[in-house]
Amino acid sequence: MELKKMISKSNDLLASKENGSAVSSPVSGLSLRWPAWLTKETIDRSVKGLVIALLIGLPLTYGYFWGDYLEMLEIFVYHRESSVTVGIAQIALWVSLGALVWRVYLFYTYRPVAPCADEELPVCSVIVPAYNEGAQVLYTLRSVAASDYPADKLQIITVDDGSKDDTWLWMKQAERELGDRVQLVRLEKNSGKRRALYEGFQRSRGEVLVTIDSDSEVDASTLRHLVSPFVNDPLVGGVAGNVRVLNTSAGIIPKMLDVSFTFSFDFIRASQSRLNTVITTPGALAGYRRSVIAPVLDEWLCQTFFGQPANIGEDRALTNLILKNGYHVLFSKNAVVYTQVPTAYVGLCKMFLRWARSNVRETLVMAGFIFTQFRKTPALGARINLLLLLHRMTLCEMLKVWSMTILFAFPTLFLFNVFTGAVLFSMIPALLYLSRYKDSNFLWAIPYSLFYLVGLSWISLYALFTPHRTSWLTRGLQTQTDHLLTAAPHQGK
Repeated sequence: MELKKMISKSNDLLASKENGSAVSSPVSGLSLRWPAWLTKETIDRSVKGLVIALLIGLPLTYGYFWGDYLEMLEIFVYHRESSVTVGIAQIALWVSLGALVWRVYLFYTYRPVAPCADEELPVCSVIVPAYNEGAQVLYTLRSVAASDYPADKLQIITVDDGSKDDTWLWMKQAERELGDRVQLVRLEKNSGKRRALYEGFQRSRGEVLVTIDSDSEVDASTLRHLVSPFVNDPLVGGVAGNVRVLNTSAGIIPKMLDVSFTFSFDFIRASQSRLNTVITTPGALAGYRRSVIAPVLDEWLCQTFFGQPANIGEDRALTNLILKNGYHVLFSKNAVVYTQVPTAYVGLCKMFLRWARSNVRETLVMAGFIFTQFRKTPALGARINLLLLLHRMTLCEMLKVWSMTILFAFPTLFLFNVFTGAVLFSMIPALLYLSRYKDSNFLWAIPYSLFYLVGLSWISLYALFTPHRTSWLTRGLQTQTDHLLTAAPHQGK
């Protein structure tokens, strides 16, 4: 938990100061000048206070306008009772509720694999690809080297994917600090994350290959927890780590995403793990069995979509190849990694759009094998999960378009219902976060649900029509504010 509270120096420059210095706007990313009394803590408490007021005021509002609400609802039913779309919406709602109940059951029956003793652990190779990452790559490599994994069984490889900034100098600094514990690879030109990982895989010697993003840091026990499932079950081909947000103090967006990530991993991936079919091993932290992925690496590297090289979604694509060949992919709750996320709206949209396009592509790929006899162990749950994905990608996206007609015909009823639905749905990740961390930050789930509804819900629909676009979108040249000679480890590490 200490690592979660630490951020790199470049993020500190974006955070608000007690003396009223520049603050990074969570929406535009522009620097604004705030009064000295308006600190991060004041903003945090104010937003949480507004959320609590909203939760109190919502039932009171319903009580006050209940009669008017029922009248509007009656008018809507009268005009739409013969509409086929209303029936489809009802079916979609019941399917979603059924899926939620099913996943709650899987979540409560999930148990992480116990960590192995030193003598049981295999040789592990950690590959850290980096492009224009600057100082953060040094912090990432330090965190890996500080793991409690046996040093004689740990190989660390970092690949500079043709960076245009000073990333290579920071890697050289890591080499000076860590000596022969870290192996440096430098590509002449930027070839994409997939190629960088491939180069690292080719130089690895471990039985288990671990990938960690260069903007991420791991806990000391993370590697042990991530590798242990491979020792426990020979059918395990991949393991997904548990992703949290590193730069939570850099703005409102990272705070909200931290709660969202808890839902995506501790709940969704935990439930998928019970079915031995986690559909995505995240780029921030994932483990792979060498004997399983080695035969498919060339196929993975040369994957195409619509005749173009598939240079996004490398994590989901590799997961699909593992599943297709009959192996299991699990989630390790205690293998925690902290990753940096966008602090501005535009950057967040780009990241989500890249993920959404990858999801469309790889869901189609998964549909090509999931209904075959792709493995000897039970696969009904995996097939149900795919059907739920297709339901969300098609029916739910169609209902988004249809809902716009409701907005214009019955604006008050529509906004009231959608707003209430967003708040009610946010209770699920909020309660999960509260039970997991006993932290008031669970309240960020409510504004995130509303923020997603208004500002991000368009992304999945847009991605459905543009999955052929291959731009990475979020990889740019970063502004460096640190100096190599003054680099210092994060406090508390």
